[in-house]
Amino acid sequence: MSTQLREAAGELAGVLWREHTVYRERSGGVVIRGEHVRRWISLAPAGGRDEILLRAGRILDGGTTAPARSEAVMPLSAGTAELAAACRRLLAETAADAVAMGAPAGSGKKAGAARRPAKTRRPKKPRRSGGRGRHTGIGSWIVLLCVGGVIAYHLWSIGVLR
Repeated sequence: MSTQLREAAGELAGVLWREHTVYRERSGGVVIRGEHVRRWISLAPAGGRDEILLRAGRILDGGTTAPARSEAVMPLSAGTAELAAACRRLLAETAADAVAMGAPAGSGKKAGAARRPAKTRRPKKPRRSGGRGRHTGIGSWIVLLCVGGVIAYHLWSIGVLR
């Protein structure tokens, strides 16, 4: 099954993107990364004997992958054209989700306020005026006191503090 997945992924990658990377996952599936479009597609064995699970997601800034935004089950015996059509549909859904979330399609950067309609803008979080900010917490003080106690005991035991 893994060799069939690898062969199908190689053919599919050539149809979908000019620039791509195909590699095997630890779970036995195959991933196709399109860095230039900032998207990925995963082919993994599904519950059925001749079925594969297609998943699509985004590639975030720094090269990490976001969780799959859409998925579908297809027969492995389906032709490359059918698999490519299903993958394009999943990629379109992923791009639509990215735009709806506020990131422009094809880029990992956040969209400016001008790209989002005024009525769907999220209100900014209010600043905590009376909050503690970045002060040392009680746990840190306990650790510091313990370290200071160990140092004082060491100095006392060698005769410096007698």
